[in-house]
Formats: sequence, C-alpha cells, structure tokens
Amino acid sequence: MRFFLDTANLEELKTGARWGVVDGVTTNPTLIAKEGVPIEEQIRKICDIVNGDVSAEVVATDTDGMLTEGRKLAKIHKNVVVKVPLTRDGIRACSLFSREGIRVNVTLCFSAGQAILAAKAGAYFVSPFVGRIDDTGWNGMELIRDIVQIYKNYSFTTQILAASLRHSNHVIDAAKAGAHVGTMPFKVLDALFSHPLTDKGLDQFLKDYAKAFQDAPVSR
Repeated sequence: MRFFLDTANLEELKTGARWGVVDGVTTNPTLIAKEGVPIEEQIRKICDIVNGDVSAEVVATDTDGMLTEGRKLAKIHKNVVVKVPLTRDGIRACSLFSREGIRVNVTLCFSAGQAILAAKAGAYFVSPFVGRIDDTGWNGMELIRDIVQIYKNYSFTTQILAASLRHSNHVIDAAKAGAHVGTMPFKVLDALFSHPLTDKGLDQFLKDYAKAFQDAPVSR
C-alpha cells in the first residue's frame, strides 16, 4: 500500500519525505486555506517536495466550473491529480477529464454504489472516507472491503484511496482490506513508528552496550 500525507503543510511534507515513506499527497480547500497561500502556489511547492501523485481539489460545484479549474490545476505539474466531489456534476467532469487524459481523484465517497460510478467514469482514484463513516455508526472499513471486491469482480482500474484514516489501526486495516493507497494526517504517519517495546528494547541495548565497554579492562 502506498502512503500519502493528507496535508498542505510544507514542513510536515519535508519531514515525511526525509523518512522516505511518503508516496504522494492529498490536499483539499480546507488544508490549503490553513496555509494562507494561493492554491496554485502551494501545490507547486508541494510538487517540489514530494515526487508522487498530488491531489488538488476544485472548489466549483458545477461541471463547467470544475473543468475550467481542473484543467488549470493539471497544468501546474505533471504529478497533479485533479480532485472532484462525488456528485452528478463531479462524475460528469471526471468522465470528461478522463477522456482528455487528466487523472482524477473522486472524493467524498461514502457508498459502494458511488464507488462504482467513479470507476465507470474513469476515475484514477476513488476516496472512501473511513473515519467519517465510522462517525455515523457504520463500519468504514467494510466499505473499503466492498469496493475492493467489486473492483476485482469487474477489473476496474480505479485505485482505492482510503481516506479519513485517523489512527494506526485504520492504516493497518486498510492495508489488510486491499486499499491501494492510504492517506493520513502527519500525526497518524508519525504514530506508526511508535511501540513501547521498541523504545524499551532500544534503551536496554544501549545500556548493555555502555555497560560492556565501561566494565571492559583498558588495554595498554
């Protein structure tokens, strides 16, 4: 499974890139707004840091507006994937973009039926929101499993990008379910490193090493 960071913060992206485990980035208008920089400028900077797919979302809600914005976003960098909402207008825009060779991430997916529409429209990614589904009392990971099965049944090439991953178990479960990509906030990626036994084991190794050399006789 590929790891994407769900952020527009350049420092978080630089840290993730240094670790060598970040394969791409997802952004949205909310994340861009937090940085206080025009979207085109920020997307360009992100593409300079991470060499991978970078989702940039349109803010228009009508097909014509999405097409105008999306074409402009796609010209920023070859790694840009245009992000549109899973609405009637969004699916129509996705279908038209796919015919033009523009890759699309269809976002705000909350059902298997919606995921089928995205695949039929030629989406490059579909983004089911696991955490938000969990918030409603349903099982978000079950949706990932359903989409994986349906896409396998019909050999759809759309990649499943598990979104709204809020903790380590979400990431692990998405990988077990067969999601192609997991996108997560920086804090979730950082948490994957952590385990108390790793910290305890490293501390013991260092103590044993120091004791062995402190107790060793000095050669003359």
